[in-house]
Amino acid sequence: MAGPLQNISAPGLKIEGELLRNMRSEVAQMLNRPHNTNFPGAQPVSFARRHLEELCKQDYYVCEKSDGMRFLLYLTSGDQGEEVQYLIDRKNDYWFIPRDGLHFPVPKDLQNFHTNTLIDGELVMDKVAGGGYQPKYLVFDCMVLDGNSLMNRTLDKRLAYFKERIFDPYQALLEEYPAEKEWMHFIVELKAMQLSYGIEKMFKEILPSLPHGNDGLIFTCRMTDYKHGTDQNILKWKPEAENSIDFRLSLDFPTVQPDAQDRAEGITAPYIDYDAIPICNLHVHAGNNEEDPWYGTMYVEAEEWETLKQMNEPLNDRIVECFMDSQKRWRYMRFRDDKTNANHISTVESVIESITDRVTEADLLGAAMRIRDSWKRRAAEESTRMKKEAERKRVASVGVNNAPPGGVKRKADEQMNGRPSPGPPGKN
Repeated sequence: MAGPLQNISAPGLKIEGELLRNMRSEVAQMLNRPHNTNFPGAQPVSFARRHLEELCKQDYYVCEKSDGMRFLLYLTSGDQGEEVQYLIDRKNDYWFIPRDGLHFPVPKDLQNFHTNTLIDGELVMDKVAGGGYQPKYLVFDCMVLDGNSLMNRTLDKRLAYFKERIFDPYQALLEEYPAEKEWMHFIVELKAMQLSYGIEKMFKEILPSLPHGNDGLIFTCRMTDYKHGTDQNILKWKPEAENSIDFRLSLDFPTVQPDAQDRAEGITAPYIDYDAIPICNLHVHAGNNEEDPWYGTMYVEAEEWETLKQMNEPLNDRIVECFMDSQKRWRYMRFRDDKTNANHISTVESVIESITDRVTEADLLGAAMRIRDSWKRRAAEESTRMKKEAERKRVASVGVNNAPPGGVKRKADEQMNGRPSPGPPGKN
């Protein structure tokens, strides 16, 4: 058997060529979008101050934003009917998980397994007691379950289906065969969701105790469908130092005129000075097969440039994550080799709004009570509505059961007060 994965950026055997095209097409067909084989995962928008009001208008769940790697988990079967799983990254690459590396039994049948299932989550490396790391896949959504699309269900329903049909049987398997854990490619957990006003608990209890890295919070609307691509109902909040944009980097080195020493060495034509600090151009993604437009430049100090050169890696045309410093300059954070494209221009504008109209941890904590009161008010209104609807159905049922044989109708004036007059359409 295989063992736990060691590198979450390469979590299996990367497939290519015709098999990759077939797998992308298979997933697209399952999602009922046969002509779109792009990465189908939902993408959040950056949290801005206006979103504080949004949290008061609708019910949201909040969870920690892990500093891991986003993957969809595809459960399927092979040519011989055997259990097969793939991880799908944001580049839309497919990674085959080694045979017997995972098993997801169906309820009440430990041998059988799920197919035609697509789960959304992220891989992290948890620190474990005594040293070392444990790879984990943290699930935060379920798109398709055994061939049945859940995308038009609300988030709470999608998570409930995942827990009942997949996660509970999986946990029962681990409890019955605990020794199997050490051979599994990774452990699966259901990501802990809090109600949107549980912000103090997030900052004071959950985030400090995480066994893996964290770079913010994710707020997801409880009542909306799963949406491919950018979803305005998924809000990504990052601390001020973590608010960043992914650009495509292109380097322009200065051209210098030969000096006396150059001419003495026979160099008479202008040449590119690769020892100098280049202009670090930043480009955003335009889409539609258009060339990535120039957006700005990345400020690099001499020491930073020396560090980048010492990486001994190609720097040009890579995706680089940048933050804005106090002087409004873009600064280097890290390279994002897990991404093929820079952020789309619309995403960049969203992040810029988030940066210039920052919502701090204190702002979130200060809004928690207002968010809670709004949630409780909606819950009370819904409870009242449901009670009225139940009473209306009860009264209607009594009226049907007491109707005379043959359904003899009486004029309204003969009924007197035997039944209430109907209200306007749509009203109880």
